[in-house]
Amino acid sequence: MKTSSELDRQLKAIDHRGYPAYKDLKGIYDFGDYLFSIDHVQGDPFAAPSRVSVQVPMAKAGFPGEYYKERAKRITLQDHLTRLFGTAIRARSFQAKGSGKSGLLAVSHCGQEILERTACRVEEKGVTVRFEIGFPANGRSVNAGELAKILFHILPDCVHRSLYYARIDKKALQTAIELCEDQQAVRAMLPQMGLCAFLADGSVLPRQSGVSDKPLKDAVVFRSPDSLRVTLKLPHRGEVSGMGIRKGITLLVGGGYHGKSTVLQAIQDGVYNHIAGDGRELVITDAGAVKLRAEDGRSIVNVDISPFINHLPNGRETSHFSTEDASGSTSQAAGLMEAVESGSRLLLIDEDTSATNFMIRDRLMQQVVSPGEEPITPFIERVNSLYEDLGVSTILVAGSSGSYFHVADTVIQMKEYEPFDITETARKAAAEYAVFETSRSAFPEYIRERSPQPDRRLAGEERIKIRTFGRDEVEISKNTVVLRGLEQLKDEEQTRALGYLLKELLTKVFDGRKSMAQAVDLLEKTLDEKGMEALFRQGDAAASLARPRRQEIMACVSRYRGVKF
Repeated sequence: MKTSSELDRQLKAIDHRGYPAYKDLKGIYDFGDYLFSIDHVQGDPFAAPSRVSVQVPMAKAGFPGEYYKERAKRITLQDHLTRLFGTAIRARSFQAKGSGKSGLLAVSHCGQEILERTACRVEEKGVTVRFEIGFPANGRSVNAGELAKILFHILPDCVHRSLYYARIDKKALQTAIELCEDQQAVRAMLPQMGLCAFLADGSVLPRQSGVSDKPLKDAVVFRSPDSLRVTLKLPHRGEVSGMGIRKGITLLVGGGYHGKSTVLQAIQDGVYNHIAGDGRELVITDAGAVKLRAEDGRSIVNVDISPFINHLPNGRETSHFSTEDASGSTSQAAGLMEAVESGSRLLLIDEDTSATNFMIRDRLMQQVVSPGEEPITPFIERVNSLYEDLGVSTILVAGSSGSYFHVADTVIQMKEYEPFDITETARKAAAEYAVFETSRSAFPEYIRERSPQPDRRLAGEERIKIRTFGRDEVEISKNTVVLRGLEQLKDEEQTRALGYLLKELLTKVFDGRKSMAQAVDLLEKTLDEKGMEALFRQGDAAASLARPRRQEIMACVSRYRGVKF
């Protein structure tokens, strides 16, 4: 380890030399109150910025142990510090001048959700923050003076403002930690109360737009119908009332643009904790809930979809179904069975993004096309047995078909963003249309586990390149995995993490004997103990990653066209 004075001398020695001279700076430097590490140096001023990190010993950072010794609170603390540090460095970005990305200062941009990220790690020994600096250049030569400005003036100020407990707004941090404790308390209460979701009175569910996840100003605030209201006693907020959605089959109905899909969107995002001011702080959902949709064209490998689709033309196998180009119905059936395999006990479905023939088959169609000619057993005929036999609940948005009134336990109508419990009204109306019949048979036997094989091709590659294209796609060694059907991915850093996790599974964990769930259990145990930094090779600069759920990890594996079972 070198001192900051040695770094200053090295900078002066390489001033005006060719840009590659910056690579000589790689290493760790002692700045007294913290360590500064140059982990990766960009190839030229127009390339991706250099990756660096700051490590503050806990003896100097001074954060209370109660804030980081329990996982959920530690993630909240890390998120809070990333936001503080991000605010500080963004205000100083490009104050150092030069060509290309010279002077850029950037750290992971946190959205409305609180995610575990490699950008910040808090542990007993201290606080580590990883970020980017655009090393300044004049053309393609070193501009040491401008980098010195960043490292010896701008950066120390940002570090001291945001990573030392004595210098930050303690009340704001305490509020964030207390909100986390309340959110975790709700999560713990859901199964105890027989609920799969809770939406607090006063929540703001509508978002500003399709491209902004921030709350809509002057939106109608959420208020539960009296018949569905439950009251929870939280550690800090005390008694909080709101709508409890019970396990079973829940239907969200109503006219177009009245808020059905808005409620479902809030519920599907409720698998994550949200920051104060988001409006959905106390919209809490079963952590394993999966939003299910049709995904025409997706890859399916060895999935048992026979409970929903059988006797395909040409004798195609559906208990070990594979295709490179799935239809809407086969993709939705596969997605459902994969969700069950991942341990999900709550399915979230919007008819607008579903395959109609997967969801329902009315009496007239049954009369015209005989059951022996139709390979699809629609979801409506399995939804009750999914819950009764497998314990899998469903929350379904329906706007055009009333057939699900016959099978729903609860029916909620949205009127101008206000919910009304119309369960009894819907049941009476359904009784007048008794021509609809649905199967009440047990859920069929199916293949519950798949055991993936390692990918020998990847294992033989010395360096496996991973690239992302927004949240929708990740490329691993030139194999593209399409993820746009995974609506609960909230950040491109989660998509990038899926690439690293997929690589780890395919090259080190899968062995053809362990089931996918067992393999992911082992991987998650490593992440819990060592953090996502465990995914990086020795000596590699840590990329910016955010941790996805096990549901998205397993869904990514299922969409990788090279996977074998």
